[in-house]
Formats: sequence, structure tokens, C-alpha cells
Amino acid sequence: MNLPHSVAEILKNHVTFQLESIDRLYLNVYVPALQDEGGVVRFFRSHRGQPIASSALMDPMTKSLVAATERFAQEHQVPLIQFEKGQRKDEVMAEQLRHLDQAEGVVFIGKAQEKTPVFGTEKRRNPETGQRYPWIVRSTAMVNHYYWYCVDRDFGPFFLKFCSYFPYTAKLCLNGHEYAQVSTAAGENPLPSSRQWLRLLCQP
Repeated sequence: MNLPHSVAEILKNHVTFQLESIDRLYLNVYVPALQDEGGVVRFFRSHRGQPIASSALMDPMTKSLVAATERFAQEHQVPLIQFEKGQRKDEVMAEQLRHLDQAEGVVFIGKAQEKTPVFGTEKRRNPETGQRYPWIVRSTAMVNHYYWYCVDRDFGPFFLKFCSYFPYTAKLCLNGHEYAQVSTAAGENPLPSSRQWLRLLCQP
């Protein structure tokens, strides 16, 4: 006579290998001194030697970063893909990985407009002299972000996202599931602990 089995019982008797891992590990990359208005003003006046801090000074920096990114993609024949609204970026990565013919490197660069904190300039007036002057303020805007999707021989797939507008904050995303598959296939130890992750990331 066959007795009904619960899902837990079936898994217990048939699963021969289990591995628990971090799904995603995100690391924010930014310059702390450029996260407030005062720091931005000091950067342009003290570091860049500009008499007046203005968002107009950010535009050439942004154009240079965008040009360098797109030049890299062209020179190294890396696909530059404009993400569409609602498109799953992981699916694009999976499709591009199928055409990768090397163990590691940049798979493709994705481009998407996203809302992000930025610094802008507004005109203010001196109440005593009536003279107008620029003032750095915090705001938000829809700006382009570049997703560098890469594959590392040890970590597997990951991406580094850059905001194309000052102060160019970035985010690194490591996929724990993919790393577990890579390390297991190579016969290494399973996914390390959080402290081990940090030690690995901070190695020169």
C-alpha cells in the first residue's frame, strides 16, 4: 500500500546535495566628501581651483565619462545595449553570456535612465546688494546609468553600475548563487561567510 508523502519527506529522501548562499551582495561605491552641498563646493573651489562652484562645471566631466565608456565599448567590440522599460536585466545578461567566448571579461555594457540624487545650481539674490549668484542644491533627476556586466573566473557573473552624472556614485553587485555554482564546479569550498566575502573583496 502506498502512503502519501509530504514534500519535506520527499526532499529529505531524494535530495543528495544542498547549498545555501547569499542571493545578491550589493556594495555602494562613492566618495563620502561629495555627498553634501558643502563637500561639492569645496571640491570645485579647493580641488579644481574654480572661483565659483556651479553645476556647469559638472557637464564636461559627464561628457568625458560617457565618451570614454562608449569608446571602450567600440574599441573592444563590447555590446552597448539600451535597456527598455520593464526589461529584465538578468535575462539580457543570460543571453549575452551564451555568446561569450572567453573565461572572463566585460560581457556587455547596459544603459538605462534612472532617477537618482544629483546636485544642481539655482540662482539666489543677495538681499543687500541685489546681486545674483549661483548656489549648489541637492535635487533628483533622470540620468543615464551604465551597467558593466562582467564575468570573473573566480566570482562568476557580476555587474558594476555607474551613474553618468556627478558625483558618479556606483554600485557593485555580486551574485552569490552564481559564485556558489562556480566554486562548487571547481571543487572548491562553498560560498564563504560575509566576513570572508569582505576579505576577498578587499584583497589587492
